[in-house]
Amino acid sequence: MISEAYNKFVKDSEEKSFDKEHRRKLNFNISKYDTAVIKGKQQYKNLELAKKRVGNIKHRVINNLDKYLIEFEANFTKRGGKVIWATDSDQAMIEIVDILKKYDVKNIVKSKSMITEEIELNEVLKHNKIESLETDLGEYIVQIAGERPYHIITPIMHKSKEDVALLFNEKFGTPKDMNPTEIAGFVRKLLREKFVHADAGITGGNFLIADIGGVVVTENEGNAMMSMSFPKVHIAIVGIEKMIPSIQDLDLFLPLLATHGTGQNITVYNSIITGPKNDGEIDGPMDMYVILLDNKRTEVLKRKEQRRAMSCIRCGACLNACPIYRSIGGHAYGTTYSGPIGAVIVPLMSGLGEYKHLSYASSLCGKCTEVCPVKIPLHELLLHNRNDAVKEINPAMFEKMTMWGWKKVMLNRKLMDLGSVNFKNKALKLVFSKLWGARREVPTLAKKSFHQLWKERRGN
Repeated sequence: MISEAYNKFVKDSEEKSFDKEHRRKLNFNISKYDTAVIKGKQQYKNLELAKKRVGNIKHRVINNLDKYLIEFEANFTKRGGKVIWATDSDQAMIEIVDILKKYDVKNIVKSKSMITEEIELNEVLKHNKIESLETDLGEYIVQIAGERPYHIITPIMHKSKEDVALLFNEKFGTPKDMNPTEIAGFVRKLLREKFVHADAGITGGNFLIADIGGVVVTENEGNAMMSMSFPKVHIAIVGIEKMIPSIQDLDLFLPLLATHGTGQNITVYNSIITGPKNDGEIDGPMDMYVILLDNKRTEVLKRKEQRRAMSCIRCGACLNACPIYRSIGGHAYGTTYSGPIGAVIVPLMSGLGEYKHLSYASSLCGKCTEVCPVKIPLHELLLHNRNDAVKEINPAMFEKMTMWGWKKVMLNRKLMDLGSVNFKNKALKLVFSKLWGARREVPTLAKKSFHQLWKERRGN
């Protein structure tokens, strides 16, 4: 059975890939990224060695994740922090709402976090009449536009500065020709007041450090720092796979994340939070909670090959390199995580039956594997997903019959030679014209097969 998600993906992908203005904006913004990353990589004497070391560390962590999670919890709670284990998004939301009600929270400032998009936090908080305000500039623009992030690192990669100026004119009555500096200034003034009066701050976490029980948040605007230090309560929601063994490993992870994410040597603000503020400290929350979220991550970890995808540090490099993403963009995937990494993990986390099509949305060119800073063989994992989908999900009857017939013909020379070339071309067009796409011509067979040409040139 063809899933609803597949039908929507095909429709949205066709619309976006033939939208010239969308493609122009996307190509322009990614070209800026490409230029910055080339420059950023120059800080490395041996980039491949750094990637290999980081990949090995993450591989070790993923294979011993239970040990590191327990170590993190022990060290974090020693400093007064509280750890909550959430098996899925529903449990995470129940825990979050309970905490917020306990402190009578009415207003939240929230830092950029894909995991909160994953569990649809803003919608649940709205239902509970709690105001949740995004404080990252890109995420704030997405929020007021009523959209979801377009990209792991760059939420508004699909918008031009003119688009943003028109949006602000519509929402706030600002001039239509506001430039980016003026827009940033307007948002800064608006958000500063929100930071001061917020009852709670919610962030994600780029890394969890086992040996010190720390949460690492890396950013460029300082909004996460204020979301953590001003309110009386701080909640960090982090996927269990974000673990690294030691604070000593950060000198490898932070530059690699920054270089592959934005082309910087290192991001502007890098915070390590190990719990609530101590006696005598001025800044920081009175209470801090870390919610360790599974939400089907263990389903990925069960897979012998695909578990390597849990090494991802969410730099977004594979999205920017992928020819499919560069054509259809982030929203067409219809999921929180898009691009090659999304095509690997989403079908395993959300169901192969509903999302197996994402693993086929790839040219398998291998560019995603080439650019990955933790050396995840993404294009190979996509093939493993496809293989698992065939084994575990009952294919449609048409697909079964087609593959059965194709195998029979390919294994029998007489069947391959049966019928004229004209007949075969008509049959191919009749069967595959719709599947091949309305804007593509079904390939035609050559007048002579390779077998015939070989016989003519080499004899019988």
